[in-house]
Amino acid sequence: MKYSRLISFSLLFIPLMTTLAQDISSVEKNLFKINLLLPGVVYEHGFSSKNTLYSEFSFGLGYGFSDFEGSTFAFYPRINEQFRHYYNLEKRAGKGKRTGGNSGNFYALNAIYNFKSINTNSDFSSSNTSFTIAPVWGFQRTYKHNFNLSLNGGVGYNFEKDNNQFAPVINFTLGWVIGK
Repeated sequence: MKYSRLISFSLLFIPLMTTLAQDISSVEKNLFKINLLLPGVVYEHGFSSKNTLYSEFSFGLGYGFSDFEGSTFAFYPRINEQFRHYYNLEKRAGKGKRTGGNSGNFYALNAIYNFKSINTNSDFSSSNTSFTIAPVWGFQRTYKHNFNLSLNGGVGYNFEKDNNQFAPVINFTLGWVIGK
């Protein structure tokens, strides 16, 4: 009889404590990630309950086409900064979905600085640095074993030496959260 009460209490108490320990209304204070697709590292700092500063150093892949020059690919280092606002953490937690590792939907102001391409043939196509600013919408999920998936996109304005224009912005990462 004594053990059945203890077991019953444990079965009710443990799920409640797990839910409370997840801190459903707040983003992670510090989140470090390693990206695999286009190698890079990410640090995401939570400075309020729903807002983070996302800082990424990685490599980007670009494609260009011109009737005169043909097509070319570019592989370049880049810095990506985002001010993110996660807006659905309570809703996800209410449905029993994971919110740890900043698993949620967000909108952000994105600023990307692309360094000069490391593989462009300068005789074929020029390679300049560029700066892009864009509003984006996206989502991030952290699964078991700290596997992380993030996708965001929008339309921004690209500033380049001789060519300023509107440009699509898409960022897709696969990797792992480290240090947890």
